[in-house]
Amino acid sequence: MEDLKFKFFELINKQGHGGKVPVVGTSSEFISVGDNYEKNLVPVVVNNTNNSEQTLADQEVLDSILPEYFMTENFDPIEFELKKLPDILDGQLIKDDLSRLETQQRVVSKQVLKLILDKTTACEEEFERIVGIKQLLGETVNAVRRARQDLGLAHEHFTTASLGILANYRKRTLVQDLLRSLNTIKTLERTEARLQELLTEGDFPGAISLLLECQGAATTYRHFSCVAALSGKLQDTLVMAEEQLDVALAKMCYVFEEDVYSKLQAAYALLGKTRIAMDQLHMHFTTAIHNSAFTVIHSYAQQDNSTKKQYSDLCKCVQEVDLIPCLVSLCQALWRIVLSYHQISNWHLSNYSSASVSSNADGDFESNFNEPYVKQKLKNGLDRLWHDVQTRVSSLVLAANLIHFKVDDFLQVLAVLYRLEQIGKEFTGKESEDLQNSVKKQSIVYFRRYHAARLDELRIFLENEVWTVCPVQADFTLLHLQEFKGLRNSVQQCAGIGSHSSAGSLDGSSVGGGYFSRYSFSNTPFDSTLDTTDPSSENILNDLADDPSGYFSEDSDEEGPELRGDVPSSSSGFNRSTKRCSSHTCPLLTNTALTVLRHCGKYLQMSRLLRFIAADVIFCLCQLFEYYLFSVHSFFTADLPDYPIDIPSSIKLQAVLKRIRDNLIQNSAELDDTDHNKVPPASISPEVDLNNVETLYGLPVRVVAVESLVFLADQFNFLRAYLEQLLDSSKHILSIFYTETISVAVKVRYPVYSCVSWRSVNTQQALVLMGRVNWEINDVMSQHSPYVDTLFRELQIFSMRLNEIEEHVHLNQHVLENLWENIVHLLSFILVEGFSLSKRCSNGGRALMQLDFTQLFSQVEKLCSLRPLPYRELVDTYVKAYYLTEPALETFIKEHKEYSTKQLVALISCVCQGNKKSKQRLCTMLEEWEKLGMR
Repeated sequence: MEDLKFKFFELINKQGHGGKVPVVGTSSEFISVGDNYEKNLVPVVVNNTNNSEQTLADQEVLDSILPEYFMTENFDPIEFELKKLPDILDGQLIKDDLSRLETQQRVVSKQVLKLILDKTTACEEEFERIVGIKQLLGETVNAVRRARQDLGLAHEHFTTASLGILANYRKRTLVQDLLRSLNTIKTLERTEARLQELLTEGDFPGAISLLLECQGAATTYRHFSCVAALSGKLQDTLVMAEEQLDVALAKMCYVFEEDVYSKLQAAYALLGKTRIAMDQLHMHFTTAIHNSAFTVIHSYAQQDNSTKKQYSDLCKCVQEVDLIPCLVSLCQALWRIVLSYHQISNWHLSNYSSASVSSNADGDFESNFNEPYVKQKLKNGLDRLWHDVQTRVSSLVLAANLIHFKVDDFLQVLAVLYRLEQIGKEFTGKESEDLQNSVKKQSIVYFRRYHAARLDELRIFLENEVWTVCPVQADFTLLHLQEFKGLRNSVQQCAGIGSHSSAGSLDGSSVGGGYFSRYSFSNTPFDSTLDTTDPSSENILNDLADDPSGYFSEDSDEEGPELRGDVPSSSSGFNRSTKRCSSHTCPLLTNTALTVLRHCGKYLQMSRLLRFIAADVIFCLCQLFEYYLFSVHSFFTADLPDYPIDIPSSIKLQAVLKRIRDNLIQNSAELDDTDHNKVPPASISPEVDLNNVETLYGLPVRVVAVESLVFLADQFNFLRAYLEQLLDSSKHILSIFYTETISVAVKVRYPVYSCVSWRSVNTQQALVLMGRVNWEINDVMSQHSPYVDTLFRELQIFSMRLNEIEEHVHLNQHVLENLWENIVHLLSFILVEGFSLSKRCSNGGRALMQLDFTQLFSQVEKLCSLRPLPYRELVDTYVKAYYLTEPALETFIKEHKEYSTKQLVALISCVCQGNKKSKQRLCTMLEEWEKLGMR
């Protein structure tokens, strides 16, 4: 009970003033207050008359209590009060403090008593709760005792039996585990044989899965001594299996097999070495490139087997005759490796695409983890692999001396390298710069020498050309030549004829899709001969079979399906026909012109295969035509009579000839120079007779020469669109060539045919006869002058000889019109010049002039088909000028510059024959105008 009392006192202290009750006096005194609880209870209740006032006074007393009295721990009120005493004691002060403390004690005691009374009910309720808890604790202790007794009884009756059952079950489990372990060990011993069977069958995932399963089992049973030795053997077997996987992976570099590669990737995935396998694969590809290239080059190299050489040195040992087979074999070997890499890349692309769909559901973390690495590795390996291919091929090309190769062999080398470049562009999406640089270095040197040789060859052809017609079919074009075999489809498409399907490209490089789709299963892009010429399959003669398909070789994959037969009919004058050529329908083509076309095909093949020097090649191609043009003009205009007659377009033609002479033709001072850009002028063959009157001064050879030139110009016009496509960035070169050189080719007809027309008429005889005519007659004549009959007889002879020549050489309408136009031009000159010989002229003479002119031109109209006759106004205007007055004559002289000064002076003399002053003035004025260039 003492403990309970102290708890109550603590509770009272906590619920007192401000939650605290001050400690007044000693502890014993405090306890005594508690003991006298019942004694002090009645006075406190009786003295409650002035409750409110007393409560206020008590509150003031409580407030006056020092804070130290509220401390409940380690507080001694006696010591505290003693410490407060001053050094000099004052009795009254002590009595006052004692009185104050007693008052405070009484107030505190009364407050405590009040608090105790307030908590009496709560205390009783707490005592009742405590008694209830004591009863519950007793009941709980009794229940625990009974449970312990029951557990002891159960343990006594059941433990012995249960332990026996558990012991037997444990023995059974141990025996079963031992049996399974023995069976597993037995299986592990037989694993190696089964593993070899799976590897031999190519079931790499099954073999690796089995091996990993065995390793897991060996790890589980490593506590057996026999299994410990087997674990080491399984590790060796795993290493051996990985080596076989690596060997199979290396074989994929040469021949890709999708099933085998899929199993290899699955096996590496089981091993967790997908990335290592990809690294190893790229090493195998690099090794495959090097080994294949070395093997091919070594098989063709002529070397001492006792010494081993580096690859670049070994390439120098390949003979020129073996270069093309060696290059083709090298490209074939490298193609198989590149194809395998391409197929492997596609396999990974499709495999990861399908795996990404399934991984969304299955959560294939490893596949998603390796995918970015594999893709990046394949992308980086793409450029590295192709760089190795370029290096190997470039070393062979640079080591070869191609300068002495025949053009067909050189073109075949270019075709192989061009196809390899196209493969590289499809493979990597980039240009093969290393390969292009090697080709460029070799081709520039070769082409310079080749072009110089072709110019010199062309000069020899021209000097030995007898200008006879080369028999070809009526529909012959340059597309019929074998040199254009690989270009036909491209040229036709650029010219706007033929098929425009996507089966072929403008460069003729490929048809029907990419190389990797066309040659994925069999053959290689280098199995067939590329862009070579087979003259035996060419048909340009007019006496062979009518079937035009004989023109084309069908074994070239450079051509689209539209070339498997006839060249389609089209515009530009190149219509196909199955009719045989006759003398009136065949193109007039010389052997030299045909040679130029053949060279043209070779040059175009080079320009297609060598885009980087295409501008130089086409510029040289233009030089071939220019040299032919210059030679034809120089051969057949050397005997042009020196008449003061202006030839149509002669100024433009002469400008072009001057440019050709300055840029292409060597002069006498340059004959000893080594400038390969110029060629000596050709000399006409002595077999060519240009002085035979019966053949109209070599008209057949002149016609063949000029018309072959015109035919060449037509062929170049047909090629213009294709040349512009080749020179996409250098079209100004072609623009100058076509607007100047090609456009004046047809104008060569005028000076060349003028040599025939002008020499066929005896101009001097006609002028002598006209000089004998009396132009001062008084009467109007009804009969023309005798010189008209003389000229007409010469024209009749000219016409008969034309008919005889046409039986052997077809004279087309352009030739005939040009010949007669030159004849009429010469007659006009003769008439004006003859009329100007007269010093005096009467009205009757002027009428005779008009009669002679009309009669002569009416006779010419009967001989030729020109309607109307040109140059008629030249004579008519001159004759009518005799009727002009002096003022009108002055204007006439100033405006009509087509007449010579001599002819105008004669006109002035006749018009002003009675007025010397006017005659002198007009002659002086004419001289001044001549000096000032006003005429």
